[in-house]
Amino acid sequence: MQHWFNDFYAAIAKSPLAHWLDTLPAQLTHWQKETQHGEWSQWEKVLKNLPVVSSQHFDIQTKVEIGRGDELADGQKKQLEHLLKRLMPWRKGPFFLHGIHIDTEWRSDWKWDRLLPHISPLHGRHVLDIGCGSGYHLWRMRGAGAQMVVGIDPSDLFLAQFQTIKHYLPDPNVHFLPLGVEQLPELKAFDTVFSMGVLYHRRSPIDFLAQLKAQLRKGGELVLETLVVEGDVHTALVPTDRYAKMRNVWYIPSCDALKLWLERVGFKNVRVVNKDVTSLDEQRSTEWMQTESLKDFLDPNDISKTIEGYPAPLRAIFIAEA
Repeated sequence: MQHWFNDFYAAIAKSPLAHWLDTLPAQLTHWQKETQHGEWSQWEKVLKNLPVVSSQHFDIQTKVEIGRGDELADGQKKQLEHLLKRLMPWRKGPFFLHGIHIDTEWRSDWKWDRLLPHISPLHGRHVLDIGCGSGYHLWRMRGAGAQMVVGIDPSDLFLAQFQTIKHYLPDPNVHFLPLGVEQLPELKAFDTVFSMGVLYHRRSPIDFLAQLKAQLRKGGELVLETLVVEGDVHTALVPTDRYAKMRNVWYIPSCDALKLWLERVGFKNVRVVNKDVTSLDEQRSTEWMQTESLKDFLDPNDISKTIEGYPAPLRAIFIAEA
């Protein structure tokens, strides 16, 4: 496990991110010794038991597909599928791994297709994805030409899922760190920072937006995707308890309000490039995520509302410059 991080340290040692080495090794050592999830040892066994097979076949430009089904013996394929299911629930994807379709809860590829036409080309850029989940979008960013892609997410299960995919596509320029945004110093070095599906989980959204800005070089680009509500510049929904059965939803602003928030922390040229109501086809229970999903979070008599009576999930993509 330590070699994952050693590889990253070596990768950034002569890059604009070199000053991150002042704090990062101590944080990751602390994670290894003190804060790993109780099931980490089980997930680590999965990683150690993954069948070894090399393949020249992969596609991360139009999907995340690695290997072909005929490159594994039947026994190996059954073993791989069994191991992958020990890492459930799989929420962000989909992945196609040696003929196995990991049909994730979210069709994250649809979100990617919505935002890709609007962002600056990623070719040659250093990219950070804050709250990257299983890392699906990290592979799509690399497939779009990013020079280096770094994802952070405090979930150890997502780290295990990411390392499973990286086992079969060992790209030295794609990395995942088990960190939260509050653990990042002011790096001021990334060309593009993505934050998708995180803002509404933060108790202090203005501080969070400032943390995003602190990771970007001057003139760098923020790609922010989040829940919004309809309303004017003064509108923000603060749920009394839960929103769509989620306890950790704090603020859902209108597009105009969020544009103002971004401008207040110093972003420029802020614009909304997409608004989209989340459909029951984009987020749903599957064989790989068998618990409740979007249809269970909506009013069964009126799917324009959540089960609590709030407006159903409406998501928007913002682009802004540091």
